[in-house]
Amino acid sequence: MESHVNAKRLFNHAQTLKLHTGNLVSRSRLKKKCPSSPSEELQDCIQGTLSEWFASIPSTLDCELPCVLDCTIPENTEAITPEERDELKVSVKLFLSESDPSSIRNAVDMGVSQLDSVIIAPPSLPEGEAQTLAHLQPLWEELEGLVHSQKIAAIGTSDLDKTLLEQLYNWAQVKPSSNQVNLASCCVMPPDLTAFAKEFDIQLLTHNDPKELISAAGFQEAVQKSSKELHVADWRLEWVLRYSIIVKSRGIIKSKGYIVHAKKSSDH
Repeated sequence: MESHVNAKRLFNHAQTLKLHTGNLVSRSRLKKKCPSSPSEELQDCIQGTLSEWFASIPSTLDCELPCVLDCTIPENTEAITPEERDELKVSVKLFLSESDPSSIRNAVDMGVSQLDSVIIAPPSLPEGEAQTLAHLQPLWEELEGLVHSQKIAAIGTSDLDKTLLEQLYNWAQVKPSSNQVNLASCCVMPPDLTAFAKEFDIQLLTHNDPKELISAAGFQEAVQKSSKELHVADWRLEWVLRYSIIVKSRGIIKSKGYIVHAKKSSDH
């Protein structure tokens, strides 16, 4: 009971929520049921990590409540040592809920010396609106800055058709090294996209992520289920980062997980 009361106090006071699911490869509690989709997996992860974190709160809280809730369970997260870094490939896909370029910098600062690749999934647009180069430019400039400062080695895009990929390629200083194509939207790669990618050495990858990885309601529901009586209505998701760490020589996944960032709306 005590942990519910403390969870509520912490949650009501905080302005920012930062959640790290830890390594899903080694977390047995998430293996009990096989998620049917990336969205369901993420919802389960948010709910499970928060429940576990709330359960670990001491019964007496210090009078100073934090503004940032850092929900990380240390024993579930593995640090990468500098010695093993060269043996590993760290890949990230960043799902933005808002088009705020500064969140890209916050997200990629995972404490890893350099990310091998970052693929960006821009925020969903209102029904009927199409993605344009103008939407992508500020986000891409932020990524380019991180390539120049050697935080990221290669940057890629998601769900761009040939026209938009070509526009981005021609405009960008740091060219996209890959473009992910959703297999649900096309079972066969569009020939014009394939030809363009081949000519300019852009890797075409496939994915099965929905347009919106997790909806605002889905996020709030996952938080709500983690502890009783939490007020979730004024929380909004900023970004979700999904990472995988692969042992290059053996091609096996050493670690994968999510980092989730949310903020309390100031207009409440």
